[in-house]
Amino acid sequence: MMLLALDTATRMTGIALHDGSLVLAESVWLGINHHTIELAPEVALMLRRVGGTPASLTGLAVALGPGSYTGLRIGMALAKGLALAHNLPLVGIPTFDILARSQPHRPEPMLAVIQAGRKRIAGMWYKWGHNGWQSQAEAESLTWVDVLDRLKERTYICGEVDSRGREALSNEPQAVLAPPAQCIRRPSFLAELAWEQVRSGKVSDPAALALIYLKPRGESAL
Repeated sequence: MMLLALDTATRMTGIALHDGSLVLAESVWLGINHHTIELAPEVALMLRRVGGTPASLTGLAVALGPGSYTGLRIGMALAKGLALAHNLPLVGIPTFDILARSQPHRPEPMLAVIQAGRKRIAGMWYKWGHNGWQSQAEAESLTWVDVLDRLKERTYICGEVDSRGREALSNEPQAVLAPPAQCIRRPSFLAELAWEQVRSGKVSDPAALALIYLKPRGESAL
């Protein structure tokens, strides 16, 4: 049993192999919009490192978005291609759920962010509940100024907080910034979320699985 997880939602790309009990391999890197030429070779290399091939896979997971339009499409295309070619179950997981899954329990609400281009970020607000972090609203397009205006209480902020964001938030007493190592969206957590869905029978028809895009500012739901 071996599940391949693919996260190409942003320039921070991640892939992982998980057998349901162990993370067999994991790789995360900050690319420069090279998903097209990097993804398939990196997957092939990771499979070789664990002595596997595409035929060894028993499941697939992919980040659904929001995120980069091009990046998401590349990850989905590879996931669907492998799923259809090898008759594998495919699970799609929203991008922010991957990031939230890796965050520790905290008393404050949480804002998870990813880079959205054009000096904007996409953010989703969470609170801790009985089953971990629970989203409180849909993802939205923001600037760091918007974030500062919204911080009415101490808030834990994680994800793709770039140097501009850290500078903007550095003197804000309501902002509790996660350390850089805790901000990485790790594909092994995507794999764990997917395993849970596979075990409960919640898999998707590869042909029907759709990506989640962030609506332009001012529009409603994703």
